[in-house]
Amino acid sequence: MTTTELYFIRHGLAGEHGTYENDGDRPLTPEGIRKTKQIAKRLSELSLQFELILTSPYVRAFQTAEILRSVGLSQQMETSDDLLPEGDFEAWFSWFEGWQSVDQKALAIVGHEPDLGEWAERLIWGEVRNRLKLKKAGIIGINVPLDDPIGNSELFWLVPPKVLL
Repeated sequence: MTTTELYFIRHGLAGEHGTYENDGDRPLTPEGIRKTKQIAKRLSELSLQFELILTSPYVRAFQTAEILRSVGLSQQMETSDDLLPEGDFEAWFSWFEGWQSVDQKALAIVGHEPDLGEWAERLIWGEVRNRLKLKKAGIIGINVPLDDPIGNSELFWLVPPKVLL
């Protein structure tokens, strides 16, 4: 069975919620940048490669994606409004089905909680169970089959950031 490795990656540590007039403008903190760089380097040491890093356009997610790209985890990076907080799973999934093929081996999605955990649960169990939680800069890895992925995807990685630091 042909599968795509899908990595849901939560943005790194960001400025305090409510400290920016527009929440989308909250950047990574200096500690968030430092830790995200360490995690990105560790992922590179593990020989991870993504055909694409798809990110929320919010500053903290975009910065996280840029750090991942900067260490060579992918040559390509795109933003998607579907990955904004309370994003549109159906719209993203429609895009993913068009993107996914036998040639596309790995995709990184950089975004926000609780969306990323919920989306992973929909792919794994076919429903949201509120069991998978991502810490900031944490990662969920799932194998998504090319055919009939909802409820038939397989969790292979659930990594809090402290494991990679």
